[in-house]
Parts: sequence; C-alpha cells; structure tokens
Amino acid sequence: MSDYTEYLQDVFELFGPITARRMFGGHGIYHDGVMFALVADETLYLKADAQTVGDFEREGLGPFEYDKGGRVVRMSYYQAPEVLFEDRELAADWARRSLEAAWRAKARP
Repeated sequence: MSDYTEYLQDVFELFGPITARRMFGGHGIYHDGVMFALVADETLYLKADAQTVGDFEREGLGPFEYDKGGRVVRMSYYQAPEVLFEDRELAADWARRSLEAAWRAKARP
C-alpha cells in the first residue's frame, strides 16, 4: 500500500478494517471483500448510486473520470468530502453509505 492508502486505515478506523488492492494505476479500497472506494492520484473517491449521488453533488463534489482513447469515461465514484479526513465518525458514515451503494450495485442482475 502507498502512504496515502495506509493513512486511510486511520481515516476509516471507526468504519472497520479496509484493504487496498492495486488497480489501473491507483488502488481499490475494500471492506469485507467489497470495493467501496478508489484512490487515484492521491485522491479518494467513494462509491455512489442513485440513492447517494445527491449527497456528493450537494457538496459540489464530482465523479471520477478518466480518458480512454480520447473518450471521457465517468465512473460511479465521487470525490470524498475533505471533512472526512478530520472527523472519523463522519468518515465512517460516508464509508457505510458507499459500501451500501456497492452492495446495491452487486445485487443488480
């Protein structure tokens, strides 16, 4: 893990244990084997869906996007609010909601 992903262990301390796996030049962040966040360029993005995307948008936070052959691809992960890094309870709440969004995505046929 990078120093940043190790730091996330502290950020999500109240949420529970997390693991990081390398992927696409960044890291997937997992809890109980489910990816609920990703790290790209030392920036944390949390899983979002129709039930939670409004929370991110109200905070003015955008989605993770990358260029694929000249085409912009938008993923269902949104930048985490900065306040998460100062408030462990808030971090746990956002992580829980992101994990729930990941579970809902996995449950879709």
